Amino acid sequence: MANPGYGKRSAPDQRPRSERDFAHLPPREAAVAAYIDRLPDGSDISVKTLARWLPYGQCALRTALNRIQAAGHLRRGSECVATEEVLLWVTRTFFSRTARDDDWWAAFTRGDVPQETQRPTRSRAFVLLAALGRTAPSLSLSAADCVSLEPQVGEWFERGATEAETLRALTEGLPAVVHHAASLVRRRLIDKLPPERTAPAAPRTVLRTLECSVCRAPGSSEALRGGRCGPCRDEPLDASAGPPGAVPTTGVHERMAAVRAGLVPRQDRTVKAKESMARTRR
Repeated sequence: MANPGYGKRSAPDQRPRSERDFAHLPPREAAVAAYIDRLPDGSDISVKTLARWLPYGQCALRTALNRIQAAGHLRRGSECVATEEVLLWVTRTFFSRTARDDDWWAAFTRGDVPQETQRPTRSRAFVLLAALGRTAPSLSLSAADCVSLEPQVGEWFERGATEAETLRALTEGLPAVVHHAASLVRRRLIDKLPPERTAPAAPRTVLRTLECSVCRAPGSSEALRGGRCGPCRDEPLDASAGPPGAVPTTGVHERMAAVRAGLVPRQDRTVKAKESMARTRR
């Protein structure tokens, strides 16, 4: 697992997992994507950590992650988590089993992606009650009993109790013989009800920015297509987007290569420096 604030973050509203999720990717990229997809949120998916577990080197993994990002499964960037007490920027790596286009990632960055509101078939409370007999066979409940007790267990969850805490309160110290499981569970839910929360959780405001997969420069989500910014795609920017006299962004890589080619080699720089010092002494 990564340090708090880092690691994998799953994107919302993904399709159920299937064998064809990454069939459109090359074999290496498909293998890496499938491995990341099965990791829990918060897992360290940096190149160095992946290289320790996968049969690929760091350079190969870096290329694979960039291709997975270009295919719409990955975005890397920063997220600002703001509460009433703190304003904190943390690094995020968002992963989506379902390939997303640039418009979707742009909406996700703005927080405009609609969330699924479909209610699950069974609530957490019903599932816990239905499985109670697996932990304590004497507390096996019927479907009608689960429906009847569901609101009381839901109140426990509203007060901050976890499934493990609720299960422990219902199953610890049971009598040798249980004559009526539903009545015993109802009595314990009433007698051991935890106190109400003293204060509601502070609201959070989330701001996100994504980074280019090549130069790591932050940019607006609309400007990052396929996870790369305009200069790294060798595309010209709108002249109105920058100040007058701004350096053109076309052919960035070619111009950098030309500058490097014109540099004086290290050994020649050393010789010329010695000749200059000798002339100065004379």
